[in-house]
Parts: sequence; C-alpha cells; structure tokens
Amino acid sequence: MSTLEIPPPPRRPARARIARALFERSVAGLERLEVIAPDGRPLRRQPGAPRMEIRSDAFFHRLAASGKIGFGEAYVAAEWAADDLAGVLSAFAERLSHLVPRPLQRLRRIYEPLQPRVERNTPAGARANIARHYDLSNDLFAAFLDETMTYSCAVFEPGDSLADAQRRKYDAICDLAGVGEGDHVLEIGTGWGGMAMHAAATRGCRVTSITISREQKQLAEQRVRAAGLERRVEILLCDYRQLYGRFDKIVSIEMFEAVGEEYWPEYFAVCDRLLAPGGRMALQTITMPDDRYRASRRSYTWVHKYIFPGGLIPSERAIARALERGSRLRVSSATEIGHHYPATLRAWRERFLARFDEVRGLGFDETFRRTWEYYLASCEAGFRHGAIGDVQLMLERR
Repeated sequence: MSTLEIPPPPRRPARARIARALFERSVAGLERLEVIAPDGRPLRRQPGAPRMEIRSDAFFHRLAASGKIGFGEAYVAAEWAADDLAGVLSAFAERLSHLVPRPLQRLRRIYEPLQPRVERNTPAGARANIARHYDLSNDLFAAFLDETMTYSCAVFEPGDSLADAQRRKYDAICDLAGVGEGDHVLEIGTGWGGMAMHAAATRGCRVTSITISREQKQLAEQRVRAAGLERRVEILLCDYRQLYGRFDKIVSIEMFEAVGEEYWPEYFAVCDRLLAPGGRMALQTITMPDDRYRASRRSYTWVHKYIFPGGLIPSERAIARALERGSRLRVSSATEIGHHYPATLRAWRERFLARFDEVRGLGFDETFRRTWEYYLASCEAGFRHGAIGDVQLMLERR
C-alpha cells in the first residue's frame, strides 16, 4: 500500500533565488514549451506548446535543495502541473542536466547525492530492492498492463494492439536465442510468466524461469496452471547466483537494469557457466549513451528514490566491457527497439490513469497516483528524446 509522503522543502530563500534564476535561464532556451510562474507571469510564452504551470514558490526551494529529485518531488506535491506531462518532460529531457551552469557540472559529485550502499544488489539487497517495486501488488500491475502481463518494451507493427506487440517482442527474443523444439530454456527474470508461457506454447520448449519476487512467482504459477503448461514451465524463487545446471538457451528481458554495475561481470559469468556449448543468449535491456552512463552511473536519482532502488541503466559499451571481464560471451548482434517504448509507456499511463479508481481501491492514494504518473511520463519523455534506448542483444561464445 502507498505510504509515500513528500515533506515540505527546506526554506532557504537565497538558494531558492539562485535556483529560480538558473531555471528561468534554462527554460528560455527550450523549444515547444510554455512556462507560467506562480504569479501568473509567463517565463516562456509559446502558445499551443505543452504548458507547465508552476503553482508555488516551493518548486524553486525544492530545486535548490535537491535538483532533479526536487523537480519530480514538486510534481508529486502538486507544486507544478502540466496539460501534457510527457510533452513538458520531453522538452526538459536534455536541459534538466543543465539547470546548473556547465563549469559546475564537473562538481556534480559534490552537489548530487550518490546511490546509498544499503541498496547494493547483494542477494539480500536485490530481494529487498525488487520487493519495493514488484511486490507492491499484482492487482496494481494487472490494472494497467495488457492481458499478457508484460512489463517491458513491446515491438509494434501497424494495427497491433499492445498485447499483439508484446507477443511480437516475445517471438523476436525466441528467434534471437534460436529457441526450438525440445530446448531447455532458462529465463532470468520471470515477470508474471508471459515470456515463459509464450515460448513453451509456441516453440515446444521447456522453460525454467527464475524470479526473486514472491508476488510475481505466485501469480506466474497461477497463470501457468491456468494455461495447462505445468509440465513445460517451472517457476523458481531463486537469485541467478544460486542457480546450477545446464541450459540450451538463455533469455532475459529488462532484468539486467536491476543487477547493479559491480555485479555485471558475475552475472555474465553465471550465464556463461549455465549455457550449454553452442547455446545462445538473448538479452533485452534499457540502455543509455555511454557518455551519459559514465557521467551518471553513481548518481542517486528520483527514479532510484521512488521507483527502482538499486537500479542502473547500462550503455552498450559498458555491457561489452562487463562481458569481457566476466565471461567468454560476446555480442554478435544488436537490434534497437527503443523507438517502440513511447507507445508502450503511453498505453500503460493512459490505462493507469483511466483505471485509478480500481487502483485506489487497492489502497493506493493520490500521492501514489502522481508519483507513478510522473514515472511513466518521464520514461516516455526519455525514450522520445533518445536519452535512453532499448536493445535486444544476441550473446554467443566466440
């Protein structure tokens, strides 16, 4: 249930004045955005563009206190509003990193908080981090996901429903790994069982799928039984580091972001150990450009604080380096699908907002609604702008 509270920002008038000046300078250089100050004065006039209305001077105090984290907290606290939230955040997608003048960017380690050590992805830490998001409520996720219960980027063709596009993604991952009749496939990161069920039903394979979310395991097993796939799909509550055996193919869809940078080489070493000779692995993961990754890899962000503790989005170069350090696996093909994510995220957000009365009935309040609305819209903006991408990688031994 939602127990999230956004306390008032610390009142530091001098710092707030500086934050306001920097913010006004920043928005002056933006295109396709209209910004209204708390007193009704336009800070940037652009009729017809997405409109941001700052409702309280507390917005500037939050910027002064915690920068980009404060920007998100101010939305959750209703200190600013938007007629098109994803559109406003798209306009800011690049400029948010420049609210502080460029000469001070070199000092970001001083003024930006670092990820807390308590959120390291040790086996126990990973379980705690995952529980904070994925164990919120299966009914919550069912309220905004499609019938496949898939929580990752879809791959659309004209005329596809969201469920069609998710199944198309599953087929692409199966093709990438070369999943076929009689294969024993390992899936790292079960979700709610959609990929495992699809592969078993359409490819004639056997799937062992692992998760560290108790809620996901429970619902995934129910769905497997309902589909009559108990003999082909096994769901284990198991950390990847605890798994032994040999598998013909390995697949993993948007779980890698939760592994943690210090454990990437170990993750690939485990995959190498588990993969049978001649086998292939298909890995789908969100990515960011390498310069952004190197600049932000230790930063503590709004998403870490409120959505995905312990997470880190890699770059493709960082993945290649981790593969070399931990395994004999190498990338043999890469397909970028991030341009499909805005449509995926928009569908989730629209469904989440349209069905929020059901979500409220589960015990989630208005603060939770604004938090998740901001989360989904900010992700959509990042993919629209190209600040983040999503790639399907084929990994093979060379």
